[in-house]
Amino acid sequence: MHAITPSPDRTTTTPNAVMTHLAAPSVGSAELSTWRVRMEAGAAGPEHVMDREQVWTVLSGALSFIADGTTTTVPAGGAAVLPPGVLRQVRAADDAGAEAIVAMRADGQVSIPGQPGSRALPWAV
Repeated sequence: MHAITPSPDRTTTTPNAVMTHLAAPSVGSAELSTWRVRMEAGAAGPEHVMDREQVWTVLSGALSFIADGTTTTVPAGGAAVLPPGVLRQVRAADDAGAEAIVAMRADGQVSIPGQPGSRALPWAV
């Protein structure tokens, strides 16, 4: 068993969100990665494609998921299952920030349209 405590050295801040690394191979998880996401009101991540399914559980606020051109808003207490291989974008609701826990297979890779190749998410390794 591995007990993992969030810490500043396992937190990644981007212009769009703050990701707190939780379970990942670097801390003993062999199959899954999980992380906490905090987004300010109106923040939006980049359009991207993941090669693995992700499950987003919204803890507070609401998140809008744009996947394959369809927008679905998920409030606190709900979850979104995002399939692999789909162009997606995640946005915080315009009137409030949001927090979520994300779970994904540990070997997931992200690609950004217009950029060559793919890479691992730093907060999921």
